[in-house]
Amino acid sequence: MPADPQRTPKREGEVATAPKLKKAPRYMVVFHNDDYTTKDFVVHVLMKFFKLTITEATHIMLSVHHKGHGVAGVFSRDLAETKAVQVTDYAKRHQMPLKVTAEPES
Repeated sequence: MPADPQRTPKREGEVATAPKLKKAPRYMVVFHNDDYTTKDFVVHVLMKFFKLTITEATHIMLSVHHKGHGVAGVFSRDLAETKAVQVTDYAKRHQMPLKVTAEPES
């Protein structure tokens, strides 16, 4: 039975290689500034959902406050979207208009 030509090296000493796989795109969880959500609530959410220290959470909160947005973390698409929905739902339950999105890493 002849060998499979796609799996057999074409020349002696040549090594067959598997096709290279692309890395899955990563997504940032971005907090957006608004005029109503308190700074303390943002710090609380960052610590609760992203397991950040108070120092790390405060640093991101200040970025949101001064720059208009801040990145809480970078994850796979599914995890980033899940975290964004969880935080948004939690904020709504606490009557805060906090906007959190999952965006492709640049």
